[in-house]
Amino acid sequence: MPDRQLILDTCALLWLASGDARLSRPTIREIDAARSVQVSAISAWEISLKVAMRHLELPLPATEWFAAALRQHGLTVAPLDVEVLMAANDLPWHHRDPADRFIIATAKRHSLTIVTGDQRFELYGIPVIC
Repeated sequence: MPDRQLILDTCALLWLASGDARLSRPTIREIDAARSVQVSAISAWEISLKVAMRHLELPLPATEWFAAALRQHGLTVAPLDVEVLMAANDLPWHHRDPADRFIIATAKRHSLTIVTGDQRFELYGIPVIC
């Protein structure tokens, strides 16, 4: 569906950038065919936090890695604005991870389909590609 606009969950961004098989061929085709593919600004924070806590190792410093991933895959950053931040707290509490709640709120606000490996996102009534 070429008119589809996507937002990648942080795990999907990491999988896309590393060529991880958890991102299926059909999902990669959806990403390639999408009108736009975004990542939330919170994903930059989440990735740098994982690196700082030594839960993730990257071949470059987190800031450089994130910028390179955006360039390489033609991604844009969905900003965190006041409406998204507040809307994240209005969501049902199916998911407690604040970063994921910001991504879900962004998807709802901008009518985006989320690419994620987390099936709990579907509980929010938004389109999800797993």
